[in-house]
Amino acid sequence: MKKSILFLLLLMTVLFTAACTSESKEEELKIIEVDLTINPEKAEVNEPVIFEAKVTYGGKEVSDADDVNFEIWRAHDENHEKVDVEHAENGIYRLEKSFTEEGTYYIYSHVTAKDMHAMPKKEFIIGQPSEPEEESPPMKMDGEEADGEHGDH
Repeated sequence: MKKSILFLLLLMTVLFTAACTSESKEEELKIIEVDLTINPEKAEVNEPVIFEAKVTYGGKEVSDADDVNFEIWRAHDENHEKVDVEHAENGIYRLEKSFTEEGTYYIYSHVTAKDMHAMPKKEFIIGQPSEPEEESPPMKMDGEEADGEHGDH
């Protein structure tokens, strides 16, 4: 009888420990997700464009992000405009903006929430597109060439 009670207590301890470990691993795997949308993705000069960043964490809407701003610029322009954005509804942070110059534009949504940072980037067009920016070259590590080959030592 004592052996079966001891075995039952041991089994319950193992199950409880496994459940707690599983629960903490699920918590660790959660990340913030940002779905950046532009409506419309091709607009005319002086036509309003709506930018939305839908922020979720573990599938739940985030209405209390620490910081949300949109960084917007025309291709090849050194001047980047940063606009702070407030929560609108249901985890959505929204900005409505018009543009006075045609061209290819880019937007980063910088979102800091739950001690994490996400910054999805999208391209959009106002009027006639301009020459787009090239994608950034792959980052290189010290002692590596840009194509990933190691340099001579």
